[in-house]
Amino acid sequence: MWQLYQFPLCPFSRKVRLLLAEKGIGYELWRENPWEMRDEFVRMNPAARTPVVRNEARDITLVDSRAICEYFEETADKNPMINGTAANRAEIRRLVALFDENFFGDVTAPLVHERMKKRLVYRQSPDSRVLREAMKLAHEHLYYIDYLIDTRPWLAGATMSLADLAAAAQISVADYLGGLDWTGHEQAKAWYSVFKSRPSFRPLLAERMEVIQPPSHYADVNW
Repeated sequence: MWQLYQFPLCPFSRKVRLLLAEKGIGYELWRENPWEMRDEFVRMNPAARTPVVRNEARDITLVDSRAICEYFEETADKNPMINGTAANRAEIRRLVALFDENFFGDVTAPLVHERMKKRLVYRQSPDSRVLREAMKLAHEHLYYIDYLIDTRPWLAGATMSLADLAAAAQISVADYLGGLDWTGHEQAKAWYSVFKSRPSFRPLLAERMEVIQPPSHYADVNW
């Protein structure tokens, strides 16, 4: 059995969870707060970042969400998430990088730091200037999703792919932390609502981070 080390508001862990669920791969969920630098966890991943996937029976430890997703793409045939022609696969990987790097850096990381880590770890108040800038940049990313959905059924093309999982994972964390204003983003909102209704997504919407509660619309698939 695979063990997935993560914490509820880690977007990269959420991406891996979505992939495993879509592929029907069973796993055990283990809570890990990487900022605690637990010795056993650091031995598994010296970078001390989630997610980490471990299978003790096979003596396999996987780190980094992209490497983990690629591993399961190569070893599990069901529901491929990096599919199509070489050009299609390149587009999927481009968008995964966009959400893992740009959306995370612009939006998710500042929100997690200001609204989660400062509260739970540092016992500090959030910086309103940083929050305003993150929410401003979120609009730009949502406009790009609007554009993609205007031109194709899913973010990277005709079928759901790892690009959709990566985007939904980042957006779900930002939405949990109240960092998204959906006004004027009907295409992105409709795409995300479809995702929220998928069986793979329901466990994420039900999970809560201690002390921090999401907006009322967060888990409403009809919102």
